[in-house]
Amino acid sequence: MLTAPHRLGKALHSGFVMLSLFTLTACSTNPATGQSQFTALMSPQQEVQVGAQEHNKIIKQMGLYPNQELQSYVRQVGEKVARDTERPEVQYKFHLLDSPIVNAFALPGGYVYLTRGLLALANSEDEMASVLAHETAHITARHSAERYSRGVVTSLGAAIIASAVGSSGVSEALGVGSNLYMKSYSRGQEGQADALGIRYLNRAGYDPFAMGSFLRNLQADSALEAHMMGKKSAAGTNYFSTHPATAERVNKANEESRQYKQKSIVHRDAYLKKINNMTYGDSAEQGFVRGRNFYHTGLGFQFTVPQGFNIINQPSNVVAASRSGAVMIFDMAANKRNLSPMKFLRSVWMQGEPVSGAENITINGMRAATATFPGTVNGKAMNIRVVAMRWSAERFARFQIAIPRNSSQETVDGLKRATYSFQRMSAQQKKQLKPYRIKIVKARSGDTVPSIAARMAFDDYKEMRFRVLNGMSAQDSIVSGRRYKIVSP
Repeated sequence: MLTAPHRLGKALHSGFVMLSLFTLTACSTNPATGQSQFTALMSPQQEVQVGAQEHNKIIKQMGLYPNQELQSYVRQVGEKVARDTERPEVQYKFHLLDSPIVNAFALPGGYVYLTRGLLALANSEDEMASVLAHETAHITARHSAERYSRGVVTSLGAAIIASAVGSSGVSEALGVGSNLYMKSYSRGQEGQADALGIRYLNRAGYDPFAMGSFLRNLQADSALEAHMMGKKSAAGTNYFSTHPATAERVNKANEESRQYKQKSIVHRDAYLKKINNMTYGDSAEQGFVRGRNFYHTGLGFQFTVPQGFNIINQPSNVVAASRSGAVMIFDMAANKRNLSPMKFLRSVWMQGEPVSGAENITINGMRAATATFPGTVNGKAMNIRVVAMRWSAERFARFQIAIPRNSSQETVDGLKRATYSFQRMSAQQKKQLKPYRIKIVKARSGDTVPSIAARMAFDDYKEMRFRVLNGMSAQDSIVSGRRYKIVSP
């Protein structure tokens, strides 16, 4: 009779022999890369099904940019770079999303997305095409299918171990969600997509060096974001969060480009003409950040954050953070049972949490409830303050505030004033607020970076924003007769 250790060893040996045979027999050669890869658990047909399902979710969550001319432009350039790939059977579909975030990504089955935030950062059709080519390359290389298949096999191995050990804890490793293909690519996959993308750029007649130049733009944009937030690196959601970039990657992209002939024509002016008057930053549907103020004309409210706080407008909430570590989060919550603010705070929002000292208050005519209690955020001791305001019979407006224990009274008072600044907008205020837009201006003799940057619709970092927006280094000067982008009210 076998002892438990022997049974475990036999089970593991049999299981991993099975996995090894399965992996070896299920590999295929990718026509784009020429390399063998394991993609057996997501067939091309399944890629199409998964892509179609997730596409509907993406459109529902982010929305398409409501400009048919720009949508057609992105689609035409995308089809141009995808016309001569090694997977002609794929039906590539290109979409422009209504998001200010600088981002791009691809779904299995041929779905490729750019944001208008990324279009604003690009300085030529070639640079935009480089991103479309890179994302197309992830599809031709079947990186999502490869990552998904390997993830499932890893989980299968965990299942064998769990079965042999009889441990439910080990079986938790089986949690391979359907979003596996959306996670960050490996360094090898990114490099492969860069190389393939440059190949597709060249085939389509674009400048292959546009890949490297746009990667430099992205690095500058990420550095500016970090600088404005007082951090060493940007932690926000952008292209680099799913497409990590380093100086080494930029150098490799440029090295790869050298095997192709650099194009003498770079489609810059025609591109700038296309994006002229495009929405920049937040839109009416997402709410506007104006200095220390946040306005949402669609829902009809506004509030002001304390001095020194940076506002981050996200799809589901608004975050205001300071360099001291204090954080304020605003969002909306459903009031399904028509509860009072106190009842909602105690029995729904803070259900199961010890809340003492809760009190009823009124904020600009709205019934509200608030409570303060000790807590921790990322292991740091904080005082937590929550505020629930009855916005309507169906909805509560909420503030969650985390204040470091050693904060000054000025910080505490400033955050308290921020919650009391929450109020409804008047019809006139809603009418006056408009989104910022990209405007193309032609430099005249005598123009300088400071003189043109002064026209940027921001209160701070005007020159730095202008240089990053136009792909200019700190040493670059204005060229008379050249066209530049500014952000205009």
